[in-house]
Amino acid sequence: MPKTFLADRGVVKVVGEDARPFLQNLVTSHVENLSAGEARWFGLLTPQGKILFDGLAVAVPQERGGGFLLDVARDQAGALAKRLNFYKLRARVIVEDLSETLGIGVAWGGDAPPQGLGLAFADPRLATLGTRIVAERERVAALGEDALGEDALGKDALGKDALAWHAHRIGLGVPEGGRDFPWNDAFPHEVLMDQLDGVAFDKGCYVGQEVVSRMHHRKTARTRIVPVVFAGAAPPEGAEVLAGGKVSGRIGSVAAGRALASLRLDRAAEALAAGEPITADGVALTLDKPAFIRFPFPGEEETPHE
Repeated sequence: MPKTFLADRGVVKVVGEDARPFLQNLVTSHVENLSAGEARWFGLLTPQGKILFDGLAVAVPQERGGGFLLDVARDQAGALAKRLNFYKLRARVIVEDLSETLGIGVAWGGDAPPQGLGLAFADPRLATLGTRIVAERERVAALGEDALGEDALGKDALGKDALAWHAHRIGLGVPEGGRDFPWNDAFPHEVLMDQLDGVAFDKGCYVGQEVVSRMHHRKTARTRIVPVVFAGAAPPEGAEVLAGGKVSGRIGSVAAGRALASLRLDRAAEALAAGEPITADGVALTLDKPAFIRFPFPGEEETPHE
């Protein structure tokens, strides 16, 4: 089973008598009803509905202290802890950034993950993404190759095993904050949170809920992150995507002949209907619909609006 340490991930702890209702009232997904060891993708939004932070919230068993551990981008962990403490008011919770002592690993490929290392939980976005592991940072660092090398994703240098993980994630069509979308500039629908159980449309109010609900019911999300495939040299991360000659999006992370692109679906559909190319940096792109996507996809008979 492939496995690796994700050095660019950090951990924020939320614990206390009010931990469940506290998080439930702030984030996009249902976390209050999580069983011990179960996780869910979440976003913490601006009042305007844009993603400030995203991550995986896992419910910690009571024998391990209860509460939640939040698997988030390491360079965002401190700011997230500060923001949660700002919202705390009289809530009986303790919020701590534990990224110096705890780390995140991942194992994928179908076999049993390493046993006894730490708190293991299934990735809630897709079963095929594998198992995440929260453990002491020094211990979990031993999971994968830690020699740094050239990073094909154009971000911080990563070991070869971490690059293999990102190639797996990209192949499945799952975006990652900071690589495929910038924080404070994307709505949950645009990054597929509504497709991967990262937004609950049947829960009460949370920060930014009104905007997200309106976008969902009016089907006004025109931009989405979609997988694309190409042959030959890869387009660079950040390259503009042209659909029929019009700027229609940008390339996110890239690996092994595939990429994730933030793309205006209406412009892509118009280009495909007219037989015009979709390209990035001169590289021809073909859209590839993952099985989990439920909105109308460019090239299908129905015009995409959601």
